[in-house]
Amino acid sequence: MGALSALEETLENRWEALWARVLDKEPVEVLDALRHECDDNAVVCRAGRVMVPNAYDVELADEVHDQLTRHGTSVGQALTDSLSRHAERRGYEFAGPLAVHVARCPEVPNGRYRVASRVMQHVSTDGFFHATH
Repeated sequence: MGALSALEETLENRWEALWARVLDKEPVEVLDALRHECDDNAVVCRAGRVMVPNAYDVELADEVHDQLTRHGTSVGQALTDSLSRHAERRGYEFAGPLAVHVARCPEVPNGRYRVASRVMQHVSTDGFFHATH
């Protein structure tokens, strides 16, 4: 790992720790769930090329949404930036422009958050799977 990558990872870890202290543990848990969603849906197209979905939906329970947005932080942008860095470290390619959409959802089953991913509709899924050639 290069010095710049190590510095970037250290800064990201410190930012996450600060965010966790200010807003309890929820943001770090949401970010971990987002990273797991990305990792779990990675498709190896050929040696050295791993594709991942480019659209992520984060549904937050009312209380969690209020907690994350009360400081005026752009939660969606922060999660997008962090997921982008995660993908870069892992050598992933997104199936199109990355988008993380954060929404309030009072029906979240665990009462905290839910994360899902997909290939954005305007991006051809054929292109996603034919990337092996």
